[in-house]
Amino acid sequence: MSWELRIEHATGYRYAEPVVSSYNEARIIPQTGSRQLTLEAVVRTEPAAATYRYWDYWGTQVTAFDIHTPHLELVVTGRSVVRTAPAPAVPADQPSWDALRDDDLVDQFIEFLRPARYTPDHEELAAAGRVLAAAHSPAEFILAVGDWVRERLTYRPGTTGVHTSAVEAWEQGEGVCQDFAHLALVLMRAAGLPARYVSGYLHPVAEAEPGETVAGQSHAWVEGWLGDWWGFDPTNAVPAGERHVVVARGRDYDDVPPMRGVYSGGASSSLGVTVSVTRLG
Repeated sequence: MSWELRIEHATGYRYAEPVVSSYNEARIIPQTGSRQLTLEAVVRTEPAAATYRYWDYWGTQVTAFDIHTPHLELVVTGRSVVRTAPAPAVPADQPSWDALRDDDLVDQFIEFLRPARYTPDHEELAAAGRVLAAAHSPAEFILAVGDWVRERLTYRPGTTGVHTSAVEAWEQGEGVCQDFAHLALVLMRAAGLPARYVSGYLHPVAEAEPGETVAGQSHAWVEGWLGDWWGFDPTNAVPAGERHVVVARGRDYDDVPPMRGVYSGGASSSLGVTVSVTRLG
């Protein structure tokens, strides 16, 4: 059964001295695709600023704005209504490992097979990915990678940051959804399975009743190529379905940050990030 979700995502910053100019990008508008439809979406800023939108290289809708009036705080709020679909079945005509090694397919998906900033090469992790691949079909392999990651990472907020790599999280043995996704991607790519990072939102209650607003989560999961992209959430051991709202896809977090910008002024501190999610139907 499809869900309809209302999402409000607010990010705030406070500055030690007035900021006189800032240039910003927000990636907080959910995508519309074959399994998700964005019905409403608006981004507002305080102080108010004119915004414009464009699609970046990875197909993410970016809201860009700049502010040239002095300000000590900046708050960016995105509000959207999205209709999502249940998790799809694993593609029936999934490729074999030999098919995934075809030169044309490798060339087509090379960006999702190579290391990236937060998903670097690592000999021991690559070896683990190849061992798992040797024992499983590509679809079974994605699930096995999720099991492997959860056995080695403890979910613990505050122990890693947005700039923590997969290797660093693995060495610490703890992290959050971003780290689970990054570590899974290293193993998947090392085995030759095209894999991409997905950022968005997760409704935390599987049996949510319509009308109740809950504290939601910014979330990250992965998609592997099985003849079509198939999403899996390694943190929660579930396929990506009606509770998952896609905002952006890329090689790793560096391609999809919710906020990115530069400014002229005093040092900044975060006012925090809040996400609220309401199941409307």
